[in-house]
Amino acid sequence: MTSGKLTDGGVLYDETEEEDDDVVSEPSLPVAVPSIDWSEGGAETQGLKGAELIAEFVKKLPNAPGVYRMLNADGDVLYVGKARSLKKRVGNYAQGRVHSNRLGRMVRETTHMEFVTTRTEVEALLLEANLIKRLRPRFNVLLRDDKSFPYILITGDSRAPAIYKHRGARARKGDYFGPFASASAVGRTINSLQRAFLLRTCTDSVFETRTRPCLLYQIKRCSGPCTHEISDAAYDELVDEAKDFLSGKSQAVKATIAGQMNEAAEDLDFERAAVYRDRLAALSHVQSHQGINLSSTEEADVFAVHHEGGLTCIQVFFFRTGQNWGNRAYFPKADPQMTGAEVLNAFLAQFYDDKPCPRQILLSETIDEQDLLATALSEKAGHKVQILVPQRGEKKDVVDHVVSNAREAHGRKLAETSSQARLLAGFAETFKLAYVPRRIEIYDNSHIMGTNAVGGMVVAGPEGFVKNQYRKFNIRSTDITPGDDFGMMREVMTRRFSRLLKEEGKPDRSNAAPDDADAGFPAWPDVILIDGGQGQMTAVRGILDELGIRDCVTAIGVAKGVDREAGRERFFVDGQPDFTLPPRDPVLYFIQRMRDEAHRFAIGSHRARRKKEMVKNPLDEIAGIGPTRKRALLQHFGTAKAVSRAAVSDLMAVEGISEAVARLVYNHFHENGAE
Repeated sequence: MTSGKLTDGGVLYDETEEEDDDVVSEPSLPVAVPSIDWSEGGAETQGLKGAELIAEFVKKLPNAPGVYRMLNADGDVLYVGKARSLKKRVGNYAQGRVHSNRLGRMVRETTHMEFVTTRTEVEALLLEANLIKRLRPRFNVLLRDDKSFPYILITGDSRAPAIYKHRGARARKGDYFGPFASASAVGRTINSLQRAFLLRTCTDSVFETRTRPCLLYQIKRCSGPCTHEISDAAYDELVDEAKDFLSGKSQAVKATIAGQMNEAAEDLDFERAAVYRDRLAALSHVQSHQGINLSSTEEADVFAVHHEGGLTCIQVFFFRTGQNWGNRAYFPKADPQMTGAEVLNAFLAQFYDDKPCPRQILLSETIDEQDLLATALSEKAGHKVQILVPQRGEKKDVVDHVVSNAREAHGRKLAETSSQARLLAGFAETFKLAYVPRRIEIYDNSHIMGTNAVGGMVVAGPEGFVKNQYRKFNIRSTDITPGDDFGMMREVMTRRFSRLLKEEGKPDRSNAAPDDADAGFPAWPDVILIDGGQGQMTAVRGILDELGIRDCVTAIGVAKGVDREAGRERFFVDGQPDFTLPPRDPVLYFIQRMRDEAHRFAIGSHRARRKKEMVKNPLDEIAGIGPTRKRALLQHFGTAKAVSRAAVSDLMAVEGISEAVARLVYNHFHENGAE
């Protein structure tokens, strides 16, 4: 579980215990907000909870802006909120001023509160958004599937700039264009831009070592700057045209190319004219994929919300340089009793917490904190940000189009969720479960003759696969015979459930199927699916018995059928005879899909580990030899094999290698340590 703390300076950092290699996780970025910590409670709050506890805290709170956190008895953050006046805002909870049963339950579960004062309400808004994204409190509106957006990068640090897809920090010198809604949108655009501007997409190392043009040059997707098939000056002109096109000067670029095509035709150079014709066609292809455009606005993000049936969809379109760079639908976790405008209000601050903000944001509905949010985003971005709800004209037409997309995405999501719910219900009926499972974990192993063995775990729930819960287990035990799948599964099960017991404790199955939608995605699985037959199940049950949790989890084995043919799988469940399902049973397809996903994840993890082992350097195994010394040794001797043959005196000749380090390296490669 992730937790956080605010220092006296108000700098947020993670206190999460360092994960081992089982965990697939992403680091979070710190955000600094000047503040004063008011988190300590006095002895008078001991033993109190709910409204009584909050009333005691209110007595000490100032009439100042800030952020408050409500925690339960386990120390989990239930809610993060911001206030113009902490005393007044938190005082509402003490007086029972809540608008729903959900908030009433939140107040009753509160056993401690923490506060941070800020200089302004704007700082409080920014800090609140950061805390919500890092701590993911159960009762807040939560932004889900929040990946960074891809950009197009035209490099600026080589003789012939290249065009790449880029995601992450903008550390490399060059020009960045975007954001794009998805990697596929970037890929399509780059493919078209290659045909239009003939820019290279190869890596710098490939570019510098080419002695003849590659296939892309032959199929007219690159101008061949690597072997000077085009002069540097002419290539720079192509780069400038590409930048102009991506900067919104598309009509000027097309007019220039059209003029060059006409000149070539007049000179009867039809081959050159055909090249310009193909470039114009490629540019038209790029613009045809952009759909609607905002001719009157250079950059804007357009948000529309559709709220119905307890599900909220927020659709966002990205416009940069007057061009549409795609769209994405979000389904934030929110109280079904909240209005669409309330969800959108909470969503926006979190959305821009770690993303660049455009100069204009267009909304489908007016939100309560529109002016405050505009001020906060302006301070964060370093330029003025307008938040508008268009009433007429081109912008209103675009917003209406985004609303239509939000409505359609909402309908598709409801249909998918309903289908998943039916499959889970059918799964529970097929395997005679006491309740419909909310978390299913699927396990598989992957290795080649026992080498680089990896166990994979994927997770499925009411909304499909939950990829941020996937885990991989590098098999570490030296006692396992290579290729012993049973032994590997025993290690995976032991590590997985020992850690789960340590972090979450044994689950209370007396209320195994809670109706509380706010409970969040459970940490404990209701069902584990094992890719294997009776032998694998015996190993798994032995571990569950050893840990005393056999009655907490339903284990199901999925064995491949006769001739390993899909559709003829046999299922092994504790207390039931093994059985098969009809070939066209929807539950069978559902299980096959989950098993295939586990297989894909395990194989991918195995291949990544095998690749890492293949490029592993013997110098990596020497304690005290870091990247700098390793680089110095390799630059001096050329290869690790040459380092292993070097004498101590030769090693000491390398810059940064002392006699002690030289002997350390020498002894690593020589058993007796004598020269």
